[in-house]
Amino acid sequence: MRDKPVGLPSGPLRPIELASGAVMAGLTVGLITVGSLVPMAAALQLVAAVPLGLLAQRYRFRSLVTATIAATLVTFVAAGVMPALGVMGAATLAGIIGTVKRRGGGLPAVLALGLVASAGWGLFSVGSLLLFSRTRELFFAAFRNTAKGIENLAGRVPALEPLGRTAADTVEVVLRWWWIYIGATVALGVLVSTVISWFVLGAVLDRLAWLPGSDRLDAPLDDRPVGPLPVSLHGVGYRYEGTDVDALADIDLTIRPGEFVAVVGHNGSGKSTLTRVLAGRPPTAGAVDRPGSAGLGAIGGTALVLQRPESQTLGVSVADDVVWGLSAESATEVDVDALLAEVGLAGMGPRETATLSGGQQQRLAVAAALARRPALLIADEATSMIDPDGRRELVALLAELPRRHGTAVVLVTHHEADAIAADRVIHLANGRAVDHLASWPHPARDQRRKPMGAPVLELADVHHTYNRGTPWEAPALHGVDLSVRKGEALLIVGGNGSGKSTLAWIIAGLIAPSSGRCELRGTAVDKQVGGVALAFQHSRLQLQKQTVGAEIADWGGRATGSGAVGQALDAVGLDRRLAARSVEELSGGQAKRVVLAAMVASHPQVVVLDEPLAGLDPRGRAEIVELLARLRDSGLTLIIISHDVAEMTMVCDRTVHLDGGMVVSADGHPIPRTERTPEKSPFVAGLPLGRRGDEGATAHTSAPEGTIP
Repeated sequence: MRDKPVGLPSGPLRPIELASGAVMAGLTVGLITVGSLVPMAAALQLVAAVPLGLLAQRYRFRSLVTATIAATLVTFVAAGVMPALGVMGAATLAGIIGTVKRRGGGLPAVLALGLVASAGWGLFSVGSLLLFSRTRELFFAAFRNTAKGIENLAGRVPALEPLGRTAADTVEVVLRWWWIYIGATVALGVLVSTVISWFVLGAVLDRLAWLPGSDRLDAPLDDRPVGPLPVSLHGVGYRYEGTDVDALADIDLTIRPGEFVAVVGHNGSGKSTLTRVLAGRPPTAGAVDRPGSAGLGAIGGTALVLQRPESQTLGVSVADDVVWGLSAESATEVDVDALLAEVGLAGMGPRETATLSGGQQQRLAVAAALARRPALLIADEATSMIDPDGRRELVALLAELPRRHGTAVVLVTHHEADAIAADRVIHLANGRAVDHLASWPHPARDQRRKPMGAPVLELADVHHTYNRGTPWEAPALHGVDLSVRKGEALLIVGGNGSGKSTLAWIIAGLIAPSSGRCELRGTAVDKQVGGVALAFQHSRLQLQKQTVGAEIADWGGRATGSGAVGQALDAVGLDRRLAARSVEELSGGQAKRVVLAAMVASHPQVVVLDEPLAGLDPRGRAEIVELLARLRDSGLTLIIISHDVAEMTMVCDRTVHLDGGMVVSADGHPIPRTERTPEKSPFVAGLPLGRRGDEGATAHTSAPEGTIP
């Protein structure tokens, strides 16, 4: 279960408040700017108060003020005065509704704050017109000209002539007493908008209350000098709010300078919770002793590298990201090129971070951590998105840090080889330290039970270049040819930056190739939305609904009832009772299964899975491989992009290697185009694929695609 937001302390803005404020302000700027500049998108301005409302509901008022100032300035530069005023208006409504919601108030509190805000906006309007006299005169002249035009038009029809004179006289009266009329009109408008927002915006905030809004690394201010090591845990336990189960219990552990310690355990065993305690979060039981503060992110303190590197990538360029957040003086002391070379990113300083692969982003996160010369480096599944060769290199680098820099390294990992490289290994199970884990399960080869069919997906001479025609263009694919049969399980492998993710996006129809063709049953894939489904590396990013059942039903369409949801859960080996569970409560393995269940419900012709085993423990990996074998035998076509070659070859029919955006042989040589068909592919796991293809040409499974027979 997710954390509930912690109390609202005093003092400077906390990192979670700054980060949330930046994100919400950015969303508001985008909604207001697009809504004001694009006529067909004006409705976007109506929802601009939602991001700021969430900010006001969850954090201190100063967070809203800071975000509003930043958003107003950016909007003024991008779109002008009126959109900037729109940001301020949205922030006013958001602040009132969000604050009342946070404090548990009701409509009387909204009315009271609405009266204050309406008076303030009325005075602001009058004061602005008094201060900017030229603008006021232009504004009034426009009103008079409009009234004069109406009077002239009405004068052409005798019956309407009195109406025209009345309109002109009314405008003159209003402009004579403009400070009363304009001030009162603005004030009344704000008050009415506030009351309406209480019911509309308030209902939206209530529906979004389940979204996570806390920082699990948040810790009380520790004003001691930075001194993270040695750190000793005595009987440490941790229980998240809203749960009745300890995530950690009775942990006794000491980390000393210059140690390389591995922490292993299955998903949900408490590994990540332990890293948070080591990074400075106080336990709910026991005690943590260290000579000073943990100094998370500080020079000489604690550095934390997370599993999802994109969440730590802030700079526009690689070199900027390495020193992001450091003072100018500290940044000049960092040898960026040497750090990048040390983590395998030599010469990539000028590259845009947006063009990096997942594995390259992970290496960059490690380089940014090392730039702070940490006494304690915690790597939470930092090797999960890196190819096998790169993983070995990164683990070797981490193992060298204690000897070269005296840095203590704590590596959380599921990989046995990574753990073997450590000085000592801490085994966790159900939140407790144990002598050793149960034997590491490994997937077994699952032989095909159904023959393949005719080719369903064809790629011919596919090239793709990002930012094509600009100084920043980056070629990613160079003449890829591929043919995939119905019911086939195809594995695509390659190093970080080889073009695998770009190929996945093209196959899924999310981007069109710069040249060449990618067709599903003879029609371009990007013209067939839903024909090919893509499962992201991070499954949680694809879960948008509150509950598992709602998520699966949304993928399946309006006709998807509870029965179809249950069948989809059955297909991926999940208990039907999971349909009522919040997506926030899912483990990594469960989230991957729910995404697959949703795809089964949507009946795609082809499913592309990008790193389906990333972040899973050995047991979860074996279960996912078994699940993929069942989906393959149901007739679903699978294209799997993975670094985990040993496990995935247990279920895949053949393997295609990518290197530098090209299809190559296992030894790295380009393959002639005439030899890239499934029948002639030299990369076949198990029986010769030519025989399977012959069988599949005449035999088709009778089960509907994406269902389990």
